[in-house]
Amino acid sequence: MIATTIARELGVREDQIRAVLDLLAEGNTVPFIARYRKEATGGLDDTQLRTIEERATYLRELEERKETVLAAIEEQGKLTEDLRALIQGCETKARLEDLYLPFKKRRRTKADIAREAGLEPLTDALIKDPAADPATLAAAYLTEGFEEEKKALEGARAILIDRFALDADLVGEVREQMYRTGQLTAGVIKGKEQEGAKFKDYFEFAEPFTKLPSHRILALLRGESEGILHLNLDPGDDTVYEGMIAGRFDLPVDQSTWLADAVRFGWRTKLAVSSGLDVRMRLKETAEEGALDVFATNLRDVLLAAPAGQRATLGLDPGFRNGVKCAVVDPTGKVLATTIVYPHQPQNRWEAARQELAGLCATHGVDLLAVGNGTASRETEKLGNEVADLIQTAGGKRPTPVVVSESGASVYSASELAAAEFPGMDVSLRGAVSIARRLQDPLAELVKIDPKAIGVGQYQHDVNQTALARTLDGVVESAVNAVGVDLNTASVPLLERVAGVTATLAKNIVTHRDDNGAFPNRKALLKVPRLGPRAYEQCAGFLRITGGSDPLDASAVHPEAYPVVARIAAATGLGVDELIGNTRVLSQLRPADFADDTFGIPTVTDIIAELDKPGRDPRPEFRTATFKEGVEKISDLVPGMILEGTVTNVAAFGAFVDVGVHQDGLVHVSAMSDKFVSDPREVVRSGQVVRVKVMEADVDRQRIGLSLRLDDEPGQPAKKPRREKQQRPRGQHQQQKPAAPAGSMAEALKRAGLGR
Repeated sequence: MIATTIARELGVREDQIRAVLDLLAEGNTVPFIARYRKEATGGLDDTQLRTIEERATYLRELEERKETVLAAIEEQGKLTEDLRALIQGCETKARLEDLYLPFKKRRRTKADIAREAGLEPLTDALIKDPAADPATLAAAYLTEGFEEEKKALEGARAILIDRFALDADLVGEVREQMYRTGQLTAGVIKGKEQEGAKFKDYFEFAEPFTKLPSHRILALLRGESEGILHLNLDPGDDTVYEGMIAGRFDLPVDQSTWLADAVRFGWRTKLAVSSGLDVRMRLKETAEEGALDVFATNLRDVLLAAPAGQRATLGLDPGFRNGVKCAVVDPTGKVLATTIVYPHQPQNRWEAARQELAGLCATHGVDLLAVGNGTASRETEKLGNEVADLIQTAGGKRPTPVVVSESGASVYSASELAAAEFPGMDVSLRGAVSIARRLQDPLAELVKIDPKAIGVGQYQHDVNQTALARTLDGVVESAVNAVGVDLNTASVPLLERVAGVTATLAKNIVTHRDDNGAFPNRKALLKVPRLGPRAYEQCAGFLRITGGSDPLDASAVHPEAYPVVARIAAATGLGVDELIGNTRVLSQLRPADFADDTFGIPTVTDIIAELDKPGRDPRPEFRTATFKEGVEKISDLVPGMILEGTVTNVAAFGAFVDVGVHQDGLVHVSAMSDKFVSDPREVVRSGQVVRVKVMEADVDRQRIGLSLRLDDEPGQPAKKPRREKQQRPRGQHQQQKPAAPAGSMAEALKRAGLGR
């Protein structure tokens, strides 16, 4: 059942889903399945595998809840075969809870009190005889607690409204109608205009629920939580909903004012409220899904950013009053020297700083200067350039200054991990080490930092933190395993992210390495305490050993597939050493010739590709942006300037670009291309170097407007991107907007498709 449902949703074969679920149940990790079990899954990637895993969890929880609900209703003696079929056929938790609502234990309501007083027959009489005088009918049902006709009629109304609220089909239909046709409106709370200036775009706002993008929903909810905005869920025409209620219960509202009033009262006090709560929850869930998607994509791009490689680097953590914290690391990331210089105000010891840093660079053969992009970044970059020039003038090799994102560096500096790594080092200097290392290898350094602190999210504090952590952990795991890890140099935090390696195993691996020296081959992993065959199977293919006893250990070929390589080597008459990198020979091989029952064509194809370029890094080539000289703050920006910058974050509405003025500028999605762009990630990614034109620089609001279209003119109406024409299939017509409400209940019934 679960496999069938997921297969239908994803549009893949059911046997693929069953294979994935079986592999996961056996304890296999997602990276391992994606890379080494392609025959079983039909080549599903890690994103699809994680989706399957999440949906399977949801559907299992749904099935468990169905059993609980069925048992509870059966215990009450109210479970019919029709109801059982409805419950077993539920595909969502919301529909299941709608069906269970009439049978759920609840506090005693006004409707319960009225029923106990014998007023249910009065309700039925009012429906059956709409032309009768309600007060006259009520007079026959007066009883204790309902001694007056008015009170009796209120009790009858409570019973009728309770029927509305407990009707699963009606509740579901009304909820969907509200979501399809309603809109969210917002306004500023009086007196909060100045305090909430950043929410100015929402001071007078209205947009249909179905068109609200993720970032806008989260911004509106943030404005509400900060006490700046008041939000309202506008369902639309009330008479449509009243018509749906009346039609569902076949109520002759046109013949009875009392019934019409009861329907209206039921809609406004009961169903509108419950539907509104559901819509609000659905909007938040939609927004969270969008935010998680944006965060995951940006995090993946940052983690897989181009590494500068194994080059001696001087990390500079800029600051004014507290100085520039400096740390030199060797090509492997080992700290060689640290210091603090004070080139900026108030000390202004520029020349002393220049000489000291030049000496460090010369002594340690520094190739790169990694400058954090926080406060005093541009001033420190200028210092770095002077240091580089000084070295070049003296006949040395000029080191290259590179501005590096320092997001999360302070979090790492104060962490237990950093304290354990540098127990005797001042906290402030640890940040400089992190900045230097993240230039050398972003992935290896950023895994030490909580992903939420890396600063590539969108309203990350407003979303479900459990879901956020789970999503980001999956991204980090996928990124680490896509690149692979050097077994003989990797840190514990990096090893923890390798498929099949737990925190305990990661520590055991490093301890074994420290005690026994470098691992000579992958098989030696089995000597690590508590690392058994199962863990070895999951992790071995993602761990690399360069210069070991087996050349295949430096590749992504899994040890279980080494016999395949042996057959290829035998067929070509070459040794494994001669085969690796031999494009001429490898390009002529047919994967089908080496496939068997265990290793199919997809796996053999991967093996041949890996032999051609063993241990290839999927990350792009290292490149840096060059900031414009003299442009160091927003006030230096002039509309029309063309600058080079680095994309720091991609959101649903556009991309933020660092152009070197301590405040990222925004390229709105509408200014990204001459063609229509539905998703900014189609055009740019985090870490990408781009050229942009300054369209606006608002110093007061600290806002910078940029464009990727370099022929745009500031102050002129923006060009509208061309939307690609899409041929509509024959017979398909554009959905028409609903006609304006005419007002009567009968017309509302017709508009809802329920009129007689």
